[in-house]
Amino acid sequence: MNNHQEIEKAKALLKENGYQVYNLWHIDDVKSKFECTDDEAHGVLINALQNDATMEQIWFAIDFHAEEEGLKEIDN
Repeated sequence: MNNHQEIEKAKALLKENGYQVYNLWHIDDVKSKFECTDDEAHGVLINALQNDATMEQIWFAIDFHAEEEGLKEIDN
């Protein structure tokens, strides 16, 4: 099995278990803009995707699109 097939198989497993796999980021996304090592690029991705502002925007978008689709919010 080649690397692409292994990645697709891993993505299928994640999708089957409820994970969103349509928008994955890769170290090459960082390396296309900055001179850096693979480890540095990976660190940038971790920091960018775990950033509080990024997380707030994702939750905002989830709320917006769920409401737009008429989903009922669960009372906690």
